[in-house]
Amino acid sequence: MSLTVVTGTELGFSEFMAARWAPLFRTAYLLTGDQHEAEELLQSALAKTCVKWASIREKAAADAYVRRTMVHQLAGRWRRPIREVATDELPDRGHAGGLDVRADHLALWEEIRRLPPRMRATLVLRYLEDLTEEATARELGVSVGSVKSQTHHALKRLRAALPDLELQP
Repeated sequence: MSLTVVTGTELGFSEFMAARWAPLFRTAYLLTGDQHEAEELLQSALAKTCVKWASIREKAAADAYVRRTMVHQLAGRWRRPIREVATDELPDRGHAGGLDVRADHLALWEEIRRLPPRMRATLVLRYLEDLTEEATARELGVSVGSVKSQTHHALKRLRAALPDLELQP
């Protein structure tokens, strides 16, 4: 995506948001595993980005800024105890966030959703966002060794849960 308009002026926040909503939503969905939580997470991250838009020098790095904001918001949730609310009815499962509906993808996604949040975030950033180990470590605020360890343990769990699926590191 080019971050300048034809006239050569800098991309505004509304154009950025319109152009990048879908891929950023996909990331938010994969981080949270829930459509509504993903929408809230992305909207909150975009609101923070909007406030800081004028101070973001490299508009080409705006995706990374939004991703980092989402990860930091989730990290705050990981530290707090989870409060579940019991209901009489199961919530609507919604759509699968654009993932293929093939049975092996659905089974894999169900197992990914069972991973602890940090492992899931590491896999999303490494393999779906295609970040390097170093970039993933920066996004999560951890060491490269921690990223390697989280990735190793996450893939080990997925391989154990889905032995028929070929999972490449």
